[in-house]
Amino acid sequence: MANKTFEELFAELQHKAVTGDPGTSRTAELVGKGVHTIGKKVVEEAAEVWMAAEYEGAERTAEEISQLLYHLQVMMVARGISLDDVYAHL
Repeated sequence: MANKTFEELFAELQHKAVTGDPGTSRTAELVGKGVHTIGKKVVEEAAEVWMAAEYEGAERTAEEISQLLYHLQVMMVARGISLDDVYAHL
């Protein structure tokens, strides 16, 4: 997988949510299942970030953070929240 920026990932996920086939696109599948399912993944990934940071080192922690960021962005897409909406609170 090629490296991408936070903004590039968000644009990609927005596109997949609209055009993706839930049978082949994890993003489309999650958006179709809704906020509850996505929320459970966010909580799971957050716990995995914590455990990786405690016990597994920087590389594994970075990998888990990337998965958490993915699921957070899927939640944003599902709820119609833009990057600017989030940036306004940083």
